[in-house]
Amino acid sequence: MRILITAGGTSEKIDDVRAITNHSTGQLGCLIAEAFLTQEITVDYVTTAQALQPAAQEELTIYTIDDTHSLAEMLDSLLQQHTYDAVIHSMAVSDFSPVQSLSQEQFLDKINQLIVRQQPVTKEDLQLFSESTQAKETKISSNTDQLYLVLNKTPKVIQQIKQRQPETMLIGFKLLVDVPKEELISVAYQSLQKNQATYVLANDLTSIHNGQHHGYLVNQNGEVEAEATSKGQIAQLIVKAVTKHV
Repeated sequence: MRILITAGGTSEKIDDVRAITNHSTGQLGCLIAEAFLTQEITVDYVTTAQALQPAAQEELTIYTIDDTHSLAEMLDSLLQQHTYDAVIHSMAVSDFSPVQSLSQEQFLDKINQLIVRQQPVTKEDLQLFSESTQAKETKISSNTDQLYLVLNKTPKVIQQIKQRQPETMLIGFKLLVDVPKEELISVAYQSLQKNQATYVLANDLTSIHNGQHHGYLVNQNGEVEAEATSKGQIAQLIVKAVTKHV
């Protein structure tokens, strides 16, 4: 059996010394990988240099990426090279990536370009903020009271998995913040359908603290098939679901 796991959080470059990232440590993905490895299952592990990683062993191959673009390229390459029994996509992938930065003076200048026309601002007008005639700076100057960033939406990397390997078992993750359980399960089920997943692990940020991590494994009927209250339990229920399904 061969499994592909993604873990950790992507980091989107602002310049050569700054980036936007998230707080994901990769701990859950690491535990999931370790749970599979105890059963001598081959694991390809895609993560970041900053995230927690399983100890080196024969059945484990670690691939390091940094941003959403490099993650997409890595997944595309691996999905062409290998056939996977399951893909567990636990990585926290950035929803937006910086495309341009503006000092306070540059921002005001572009705003004034729109105002002087005395016409409603359109979506096309806003391209002024994402189109740059210069390459991204090596290091943005700190000589401004405010820095404005233009962020573009990143592609949904998870959607390329079933496009490449329609038969693989896919487990996705959905994290919301302080919502009723019914809403959490509903949104997770919508994500499952959209991404053609077999399961989605639904969790709420408010239930992740002090070693606890409450998660619900939602199946293709929109039902909670299993429930866990710690990262270790989540790892075990995912291994159980995969080995049962494959």
